[in-house]
Amino acid sequence: MIVTRFAPSPTGYLHIGGLRTALYSYLYARANGGKFLLRIEDTDLKRNSEEATIAIREAFEWCGLDYDGEVEYQSKRFDIYAKFVQKLLDEGKAYKCYMSKEELDALRTEQEARKERPKYDGRYRDFKGTPPAGIEPVIRIKAPRAGEIAFKDGIKGDVKFNVADILDDFIIARSDGTPTYNFVVVVDDALMGVTHVIRGDDHLSNTPKQIVLYEALGFKIPEFFHVAMINGEDGKKLSKRHGATDVMEYKRMGYLPEALLNFLVRLGWSHGDDEIFGMADMLKYFDPHDINKSASTYNAQKLDWLNAHYIKTLPYERLARDMLEFDVDFKAHKKGELLLNILRERSKTLIDMKNAALAIINAPQSYDEKAYEKFITPDSLEILAKFKEVLTLNLDANGYETLTNEFLAQNDLKLKDLAQALRVSLTGSSVSPSIFEVLEVLGSDEIKNRIEKILKERK
Repeated sequence: MIVTRFAPSPTGYLHIGGLRTALYSYLYARANGGKFLLRIEDTDLKRNSEEATIAIREAFEWCGLDYDGEVEYQSKRFDIYAKFVQKLLDEGKAYKCYMSKEELDALRTEQEARKERPKYDGRYRDFKGTPPAGIEPVIRIKAPRAGEIAFKDGIKGDVKFNVADILDDFIIARSDGTPTYNFVVVVDDALMGVTHVIRGDDHLSNTPKQIVLYEALGFKIPEFFHVAMINGEDGKKLSKRHGATDVMEYKRMGYLPEALLNFLVRLGWSHGDDEIFGMADMLKYFDPHDINKSASTYNAQKLDWLNAHYIKTLPYERLARDMLEFDVDFKAHKKGELLLNILRERSKTLIDMKNAALAIINAPQSYDEKAYEKFITPDSLEILAKFKEVLTLNLDANGYETLTNEFLAQNDLKLKDLAQALRVSLTGSSVSPSIFEVLEVLGSDEIKNRIEKILKERK
């Protein structure tokens, strides 16, 4: 059985790069009838944030990424880690290192003077003497000192590391007894039965250390997939200057989770020339072995295009529910479904839809200054006053179009003589959906009220 996991640190919001990794892991497990696990790597008690942990889980819930079993918290597993540290000590695969800070500083100074890579020199590796007083030891693994560490990465192919260039006897437990990152990751992945580790390639340098630990502990080594980073359009690592990086910020900006997941799955993976991938499509086609080796580029315009697609295609009930979080209740309006369906054709985000909806639902309290000056004239006000008098019935868009055309013909007018002034009076702006659709949504009584308001204001 394929078992994958996502293991963020709760030191901030969930980054969209992390969500992409989680999505890849989720898809691979779910498509193959496996398990997808969520683990919170919160061993750094000084940097952990309960709010960040909540934010991670909220992001998963919003995106619809369910996980198997309970969330695992590393901070609750210290007893387990201590047992495995002791196991390595008992087997002679790890040792207590009493090196003082002064010794370490002196060693680094000597190595830098010789232009060597700073690393621990193993001086306590086989220490049998009396421990120096006043020093709480760290625990170091006995790492290999020569040769290669090689593995086959599911994305990068064959990867080899020269031991002499990258390894020393690295620390697996600090002097206060807390275990280090690489150690707890290996123990947790092994005990949780993780078979495939999909993660960012910023973790590639951790892999040889983890392989050393897997072998020392007698655990089976999982398959690794190291995913290239997401860059901004300037080729630099994605940051806030390129766009939002907090997953939940996308929700607040009016993006749909379907659009964000579709956008992220395509940042580094493709299936032919297809661009639209619902969850069913992703589960059908995604394979981590097909992930690109090179970094992907964040494209805000593509995300907008995808979001507009899902706004156009998702059911009314779903969008109406989502819009409640933006304080727009389409169901409370007698023409709410019609209004939403009108606006979905021209909205890139739910914020766009909110602004356009409120401009129609709520009578304008003010008017766009430029539009008012350009279109609200003595002549146009006279035309509006006459038009108000023919509004006797509630009609559909076609009916209002017919009524308007008859009014224009009878008064020897053209649509341009009426339309923009009417838009300004109804919405406060010269920009709106089709004026006839707006008329249908509002109904004749409300149209007359809004025309009367602008007539009074101009007197």
